[in-house]
Amino acid sequence: MRGQDPDKPPYVAKIEKIEADNRNNTKVRVRWYYRPEESMGGRRQFHGSKELFLSDHYDIQSADTIEGKCIVHTFKNYTKLDSVGTEDYFCRFEYKASTGGFTPDRVAVYCKCEMPYNPDDLMVQCETCKDWFHPSCMSFTPDQVKRMEKFVCPDCSLPDGDRKLRQSSPGSSPTPEHVHKPEAKRRKR
Repeated sequence: MRGQDPDKPPYVAKIEKIEADNRNNTKVRVRWYYRPEESMGGRRQFHGSKELFLSDHYDIQSADTIEGKCIVHTFKNYTKLDSVGTEDYFCRFEYKASTGGFTPDRVAVYCKCEMPYNPDDLMVQCETCKDWFHPSCMSFTPDQVKRMEKFVCPDCSLPDGDRKLRQSSPGSSPTPEHVHKPEAKRRKR
């Protein structure tokens, strides 16, 4: 939906209802999506560039403010897209505009940095424990990781007696391609 500042990206809203008033003016009841930088907590490192929060903020707008249609995917469906178009966004949180609270208030975290998954960032999966890591947290460049035949994390590289007790990802099966997007959840944050 068109905003007041033409230099900023348009607003995104879910149309709940379309109706005409007694003067034949078409109005839409919308539920607003917020961008991370519009929320009380602001944009964080793990927020994707196409991430939106579905808010509890409803409004009535003129249908004339509608600029076009976009697709707001679930987080899971967004991470499975072959290519992301300009009209594609994703939502993994609902946002209470009055309190700044989020639902869910906990999400899966990955890597030794224990950050939630950002679909804009490359991750690599350990062939042994099936956990996911950021190449930079492992002191590798993305190009180095892409050239590796397989990746084994530092904990799994230790001799058996020195290996830390780990909580591994449930149900991950090995794949020939170890560099892609994580699908299995590990820990909650």
